Amino acid sequence: MSDTPFKALVLRQSDDGKTLAAIEHLTTAELPDEEVLVKVEYSSLNYKDGLAVTGTGKIVLNWPMVPGIDLAGTVVDGGSSSFSAGDRVVLTGWSVGEKYWGGYSQMQRVRPAWLVPLPDGLSAKQAMAVGTAGLTAMLCVMALEEGGVTPDQGPVVVSGAAGGVGSVAVALLAALGYEVAAITGRESTHDYLRDLGATTLLSRDEMATRARPLEKSRWAGAIDTVGGEILARLLAEANYSGTVAACGLAADYKLPSTVMPFILRNVRLQGVDSVMCPVARRTQAWQRLAELLPEKMLGEIEQVATLEQLPQLAQDIVQGQVRGRVVIDLQA
Repeated sequence: MSDTPFKALVLRQSDDGKTLAAIEHLTTAELPDEEVLVKVEYSSLNYKDGLAVTGTGKIVLNWPMVPGIDLAGTVVDGGSSSFSAGDRVVLTGWSVGEKYWGGYSQMQRVRPAWLVPLPDGLSAKQAMAVGTAGLTAMLCVMALEEGGVTPDQGPVVVSGAAGGVGSVAVALLAALGYEVAAITGRESTHDYLRDLGATTLLSRDEMATRARPLEKSRWAGAIDTVGGEILARLLAEANYSGTVAACGLAADYKLPSTVMPFILRNVRLQGVDSVMCPVARRTQAWQRLAELLPEKMLGEIEQVATLEQLPQLAQDIVQGQVRGRVVIDLQA
């Protein structure tokens, strides 16, 4: 096994601090000293992956690094863990692709605590069409449900709707019977968002204008992937007892808001994290994703690429030029 070479995208740091990305041939002997050996069939491209591969932002914590915060495939050797050869598994988060080697490798060694069994009804490719973005979207929807937001209470708005998290969130909400409003900065994505189930389309520029402490109530709930002025507006426009699930900061990490939505309208701001999310909640979220996302929707939100195409796609996603989800076929 250790003599069989395979491909991986490896990031190295030059003497002047630049990130260098190249496809290298490795053996299993060069993989991290973790317990479970997985044949990686598919990974995906997330915004954080784009930052890592391009060297934009301080994402990579150890060098050299195999990036890729998601992977799905088949266990080759489970070691002494509860996983056995042939088990189908999915991995997202846990600082994989940042601190630990990740999914852009045809073979990878990982910790058993990072793995979730692939739900029945989802292939490895479909799981990566979902990936961290889809898991985060499902956790956001669950946060709205736990906040008491039901379809009969009014529309739910999604920011960054044409991105990875936003796309899946729109599809999930529509599948659950919610009226969905989608915020996007690209008019070219309108038909795509309507196909996913959005009934109202809003301009990013309009929603990013500075909000007053309270605006006219519009939303029973909101899923925000961008932060900044848009998140402040969603809070100011939330209905009484509305819930806003916040999971991203693509626009800004700052929140230029006041306490007024919280103390005058009983609004809940719920943070959502998928990186360190406990396994039991991950498993619940993956089961619901398998139930709620029909194959047609997964096809609409995905495009498939190869390891060789990754460096250019990483540039594209950082520049906001990627729609939906990019699935990386590691065996191509």
